Amino acid sequence: MPDVIVIGGGVIGLSIAWELAGKGLSVRVLEQGAFGREASWAGAGMLPPGNLANAKTAEARLRGAAHALWPDWSNELTSRTGIDNGFIRCGGIELRMDDAGGPQSSYQLELAALKSEGVTIETEDVSEVRRRFPEISAEISSAYYLPDFHQVRNPRHLQALLAGCAMRGVELQAGCPVQQIQMKGERIQAVQTGSDTHQGAEYVFAGGTWTGQLLSQLGLTVQIEPIKGQIVLLRAEPLPVRSVIQVGRQYLVPRADGRMLVGSTEERSGFDKRNTAGAVGELINFAQRLVPALKRATFEKCWAGLRPFSTRGRPYLGRLPQFANATIAAGHYRYGLQQSSITAVLIRQVLLNQPVLLPDELNLADSVTE
Repeated sequence: MPDVIVIGGGVIGLSIAWELAGKGLSVRVLEQGAFGREASWAGAGMLPPGNLANAKTAEARLRGAAHALWPDWSNELTSRTGIDNGFIRCGGIELRMDDAGGPQSSYQLELAALKSEGVTIETEDVSEVRRRFPEISAEISSAYYLPDFHQVRNPRHLQALLAGCAMRGVELQAGCPVQQIQMKGERIQAVQTGSDTHQGAEYVFAGGTWTGQLLSQLGLTVQIEPIKGQIVLLRAEPLPVRSVIQVGRQYLVPRADGRMLVGSTEERSGFDKRNTAGAVGELINFAQRLVPALKRATFEKCWAGLRPFSTRGRPYLGRLPQFANATIAAGHYRYGLQQSSITAVLIRQVLLNQPVLLPDELNLADSVTE
């Protein structure tokens, strides 16, 4: 019987398994489909900077802690598995292509928040940004540059996690949807997947968008819903820009191999992951307007993923208060890859009864209802 059964094999579940196995625990991961092929694979791999020392909000605290962890986290995975996950410091530009508005505009509020955190902003002079990045449209009216913005290649990182987990003895079982959860009092006794019964001392629910469905079997309600995001992949050689560019929720992410990711939409469409002509067209138009040189780019493919959106405004992390041996790590929305490292550390601290780095983010008492 393993020490921990992790239900969900995306970047959150695999990161937790990697972290726990590294501390000597025996771990089994149950994934309903193929490992890492949902939101974890579909994202763009952006890792924006943060500073935990001055962070005020839950998002900023998690981002700041993750920012500090990622270099060592990535280096250990790469050195142990030999798989390069593409983690690089690429820099990032946040800009607007129209009037950024007054002091209460979203752009100005985001800039003020980063300054209050103590995040390095190399320049907020739009003329300087235009000089450094001449391929960006002359329409931009406001911009700032973050030198400590990183990125990682999602599929490669997932490959490294799978390999690392296997090397640490994690049992990886794909195609195993949990169909029934057996309970006795305040403890989970086992989970059923088809004809197989899995018993563990501890259970971690990390099923992304599907976590709410899983926990409904326990009579619990968590407010996590799927938000579809569509992405387009272009090939542009040479790359017109090599830093991430964000315009609010939309972005361009350049890859070293001459590809450019263009994203992303936010759509409530249930569990429908199909691409639509309208959304793909809007993303391509956005890319061409932002960087006119991309009109010469070639279209490679498009895809969509379902982000696990937590209506409480932050992910569900920590012990499920109704059960003695159940923990949740879900609802990261757009930040699952970015926050996967700190999530794994926090869940390890909870399960091993260690001092917790971010105790405020583990309070679920008022958020998981029966």
